Amino acid sequence: MGVTARINPRNAEPAPGESEERTISDHDADLLRALHDEHADALYAHALRLVNGDRQRAEDLVQETLLRAWRHPESLDPRRGSVRAWLFTTARNLAIDAWRRRSTRVGEIYTDELPEPPEVVDETERAVEAWTVAEALNRLSPSHRDVLVECFYQGRSVSETASRLGVPPGTVKSRTHYALRSLRLVLAEMGVTG
Repeated sequence: MGVTARINPRNAEPAPGESEERTISDHDADLLRALHDEHADALYAHALRLVNGDRQRAEDLVQETLLRAWRHPESLDPRRGSVRAWLFTTARNLAIDAWRRRSTRVGEIYTDELPEPPEVVDETERAVEAWTVAEALNRLSPSHRDVLVECFYQGRSVSETASRLGVPPGTVKSRTHYALRSLRLVLAEMGVTG
């Protein structure tokens, strides 16, 4: 009597006429049971080291290693070498393959830390800043204040500002330069730093 197991071997295609269902004979089941009983604990400890203590990945690694042993029973012949050495080498190779697959995925970031929470905006502080900038703008000459209001507060381009103020675009650029310099000086006089 055999046990039927659904498998989907990653590295092996079913033979022509063979379905993905594969029958595990009593001998195969005994082999898997014996492998598990004799090597599973040591293999699990080895797998834990390979995956830096991740228990779920270690269990998956042990399962995949034993599945490979079942698929390739010829590798388990004691005349070819130690069965445990083959299992450990297979587990190591599987862990390396998994690490390579994860490291080649673009855009995935593994972290245990949560991102920084958004900074809470203090409306009082924002109101004081707006008042301070408005006061500093009032201390500028009307031509400097007008060009800053048009370009920065109204969001107009240089050519739109030139058209509204009736001056050439080059004048808007130079006034903006000198207006920003004057604004920095006024803010410094008011004790604003940064």
